[in-house]
Amino acid sequence: MSTSAIIGSPLTASPLPGPLFKVLEDTCKRCADREAIVAEDGRLSYTALKAHVDAAAKSMLGLGLQRGDHVGILLGNSAKWAVLYYAAASIGLVTVPLNTRFKMEELGYALKHEDIKALFTTDSFLGKIDFVGMLRRIEPAIDKSLPGQKLPDLRNLVVVGNTVPAAAMSWSAFASRGGVISDQQLGRVRAAVMPDDLMLIQFTSGTTANPKGVMLPHSAMLGNAASVCRRMGVKGTDRYYSPRPFSHVAGTTMSLLVSLVGGCTLITASRFDAAEALRTMETEACTLTSGNDTMFLMMLDDPTASQRELVLRGGWAAAGEEVMMRVMEELGAYEICNAYGLSEAGPNVILSDRTDPPELRAAGWGRPHWGMQCVVVDPETGDACEDGIPGEICVRGWSVMKGYYKRQEETDAALEANGWLHTGDLGQTDIKGRLQFLGRLKDMFRVGGENVAPLEVEAVLLQHPAVAMAQVVGIPDERLGEVPAAFIVLRRGQKVDKDSLIDFCADRCANYKVPRHLAFVENFDKIGMTESNKIQKNRLRDHAIQLFSKDKEKA
Repeated sequence: MSTSAIIGSPLTASPLPGPLFKVLEDTCKRCADREAIVAEDGRLSYTALKAHVDAAAKSMLGLGLQRGDHVGILLGNSAKWAVLYYAAASIGLVTVPLNTRFKMEELGYALKHEDIKALFTTDSFLGKIDFVGMLRRIEPAIDKSLPGQKLPDLRNLVVVGNTVPAAAMSWSAFASRGGVISDQQLGRVRAAVMPDDLMLIQFTSGTTANPKGVMLPHSAMLGNAASVCRRMGVKGTDRYYSPRPFSHVAGTTMSLLVSLVGGCTLITASRFDAAEALRTMETEACTLTSGNDTMFLMMLDDPTASQRELVLRGGWAAAGEEVMMRVMEELGAYEICNAYGLSEAGPNVILSDRTDPPELRAAGWGRPHWGMQCVVVDPETGDACEDGIPGEICVRGWSVMKGYYKRQEETDAALEANGWLHTGDLGQTDIKGRLQFLGRLKDMFRVGGENVAPLEVEAVLLQHPAVAMAQVVGIPDERLGEVPAAFIVLRRGQKVDKDSLIDFCADRCANYKVPRHLAFVENFDKIGMTESNKIQKNRLRDHAIQLFSKDKEKA
């Protein structure tokens, strides 16, 4: 690999190795009376947060949990989630965040494969998901005595709510377990935790029933959070609204840890609702926010958006150019930064700086964090690409994962011996040492031998004044191999026909990129959305093939 093609600074150690408890202790001293977190289950100052974390850590030790043990959290975003996460990390336990959208098979696999010894859950979620009922089917022993035969490692089940099985304990019963642990015992355990210890096993948001668990140490996650704080310009006086699920690394690192490291206030929600998000940002006087294309487009198209008196100044987004410009201009977040990353890199790889020109931030250009390096390579040959030539993004440095838990073959495929992580993502560099994310390699398709990145076509469609959201996939075609198919959500009160939109694209991009098929949808909920409000391209493609093949038959 040519060293001249590598962008970034010389490799260094993490800028904030931790471990977590040292950072928590420092922030709580500096920001004692400031609100740390605002959630549906309450508000905690940094002083109160520290007290709750200490109590929960003692209770975890009272359960018999030891450094290196894995604990699962199956809760919506809440103050309790944050307390459990910080408490576990402070005594060397490894948190395994569990997606609240998991079905029974996914949850059962996660609990068993990740060797979870204690699970913290709510009895039900959003008034409709019966977690206790699901767990009962996975491991019947929760009604008798743990551990059981199905999940032999699970020895402790703590349930928030009224439905507490016989082998589980209530939150109050869990809280009482800490009474036998002294401050001195807690201090000795915390002193043994090292920056290189695992802090999190994060499931990739894959499409298979058995996702991979990404192993991230304290040094990677805290260093990532500190670097993001620096680029975003986080101040202690900031109030940061982020509904990103804590079960995703954008929630644990880019929301919780960014707020902790920056000493600001995090305002969160158990689920994302556009109107509620706008109301919260107004009433809580939020100055920072975060989201992706889908979330911001839903907010921008909400009828209450123009009525809100927001005081946003920045934050971060994983979004395309049109969306970024609208967030700056219509929501007032003029300093918002564009982010690219993946779970395997802790997660943030590239973040534009708030002081960069708006057009560069909107287009997604940014540099690797200090001490990290990137290179773009030809996915077929492995040779480094010249500036402006798209290829696979590879990254190395202190932020990269240790590997996938109990998945050595997949680890070896993703991580080279010299530390380079193959992201599976498409990007390009420029002569200024910046990198731009262009899309997922697996989402790319070929039209008559020409490569097409869905983001390119989506960006053109979003320029149309009637289009609120656009998603593009490639579907099979007898003559060209594949052709673009587009799904469109119109802005409220707007109308446009299919032919006009296709003509709009034809005037603005190469012929092979113009959608051959187009359909209007109200939203993407039924087609497939992840917990972090990302549209699942594989499910969208399957839907497109089925839908447009019917159109061919009718023709």
